[in-house]
Order: sequence, then C-alpha cells, then structure tokens
Amino acid sequence: MIVEASIPGLFRMLLIIVGVILLLRFLGQFMTAKRNMEEEREMNASKREFEDAKQKAKQNIGKTKIVKQSSKKNDIEDVDFEEID
Repeated sequence: MIVEASIPGLFRMLLIIVGVILLLRFLGQFMTAKRNMEEEREMNASKREFEDAKQKAKQNIGKTKIVKQSSKKNDIEDVDFEEID
C-alpha cells in the first residue's frame, strides 16, 4: 500500500493541527478563568470573615468576659505576695 501526499490532505492535516491548538488554548483560558473565580470567592469569603470578626470586636470593646474552667485538675495555686520594705 503506497500513500501519496496530496494538497487537500496536507491542508486538512494543517487545519486539524490548528484546530487542536486553538481548542487547547481555549481550554487553557477557560481553566485559568475558573481558577481565578475560585480564588476570588475564597478571598471574598475570608474578607467577609475578617470584617465580621472586626465588627464583633468593636461591639465587645470594653466588655469583660468571664471564662469558666471545666478542667477537673486544679493545678493552679493562689499565691499571696507580701510587700518588702
């Protein structure tokens, strides 16, 4: 079986190669855009969390919070200090 090169076959092969290259470039740009959108969503979410924490801190400014220890171990000792003259 002998295969001869022909002008229409050459143009068809070039069109297929160009089409594959264009398809790969399009998919690359699509994936880049998708990644950028995900990063933007994550950044907006972290910004929202930061703003919420900031606003919560502003609301609690000057307030005292009492934290109860639920630990069964009482390894903490009270120490009385005496003033030395």
